[in-house]
Amino acid sequence: LLMDRLEQALASGNRHKRKGALLFIDLDNFKTLNDTLGHDHGDLLLQQVAERLSRCTREGDTVARLGGDEFVVMLEDLEENAFDAANQAEVVAIKILSELNQTYWLGVNEHHSSPSIGVTLFGEKSETIAEPLKRADLAMYQAKAAGRNTIRFFDPKMQVLVSQRVALEEDLRDAMLNEQFELYYQAQLTDDGKLFGAEVLIRWNHPTRGMISPAEFIPLAEETGLISILGYWVLYTATNQLAKWRDQPEFSDLVIAVNVSPSQFHQKNFVEQVTDALELTQADPQRLKLELTEGFSIANMEDVIAKMNRLKAVGVGFSLDDFGTGYSSLSYLKRLPLDQLKIDQSFVRDILVDPNDAAISKMVIVLAESLGLAVIAEGVETPEQQAFLAQQGCHAYQGYLYSKPLPLAQFEEFARKVFHSN
Repeated sequence: LLMDRLEQALASGNRHKRKGALLFIDLDNFKTLNDTLGHDHGDLLLQQVAERLSRCTREGDTVARLGGDEFVVMLEDLEENAFDAANQAEVVAIKILSELNQTYWLGVNEHHSSPSIGVTLFGEKSETIAEPLKRADLAMYQAKAAGRNTIRFFDPKMQVLVSQRVALEEDLRDAMLNEQFELYYQAQLTDDGKLFGAEVLIRWNHPTRGMISPAEFIPLAEETGLISILGYWVLYTATNQLAKWRDQPEFSDLVIAVNVSPSQFHQKNFVEQVTDALELTQADPQRLKLELTEGFSIANMEDVIAKMNRLKAVGVGFSLDDFGTGYSSLSYLKRLPLDQLKIDQSFVRDILVDPNDAAISKMVIVLAESLGLAVIAEGVETPEQQAFLAQQGCHAYQGYLYSKPLPLAQFEEFARKVFHSN
């Protein structure tokens, strides 16, 4: 139906010199909802989205679902002038953005979602129906790249960016097959110089581009669904290393901290992923700590707590990373079965010169103490920062003052030196 209507609109626009617009709408993090609450809830959301889109458009406009979580809205009979037509399309896009950000009720579950919207005009020249669809799709990807929950109009320069993104996605799939990933280890020490653990950080050693930052490929892995495979590889590799260290006195007491992304954690079989990795490698669960970010405590709290409790029961520990950077309430924090709070490096960086950063860091330390949790500061780069944190009651640190993230062999060399110096 959409293709027929678009074909007619293109022909009509050419005849009457009127513009039209295509809005390509993709729901952000829809896969996470399906993985967490199931496809029935996903279908309920899609029905409500379709109803809201219809409310945002005129009677003669077309609303169609392309498949999955993608919708297209076609606006016809816009102004002849491209600038005016773009303004008309933008008004509708803003209305849709606002409407789709309102709360959804999926049975008894409250859900928040947002769209990424790509917009393109058509009717300026004779073209096939595939061309405006492709432009709107490219614009939508640009909206996602800009941080999601936003609107982007098609820009010819996008083509290059999207092509790069597609190439990176293909490379990411190849990297998994060709073992291009490796783990780096960043030391965690106490103020008396004892090494007690390390955070593992994934690195992608690309054959032509060199080291690619996780900030570039982790969001892509989440969007493409590859995060499940990548996340399990990290878990397996980390627990396998723990098992290898078990009989070496320099390493046998170390705890490895593994970052877990929200989309990975919300997979139905996440607990099984962790327990399978532990069983396969025969690693001690008490030497594994999972680092969650503050966003975990916002969505589907009961699921988060249930999964954490199941893993706590076998001995796995939990740290809340980036604490203080988000907006989770203290009531959430009190309910989470945590072992540790981590002071984010954004507060540590200016802790000596910014009273707000100092106050937040003190608050985290006091809060951790009152809840019976350990506390660690990341991003510690100077002795003065370390001394200030120690004075406030934080006695565990991670940062360049001690060591940057290191490949395995270099980390083991560092750990041996620390062990023998103590």
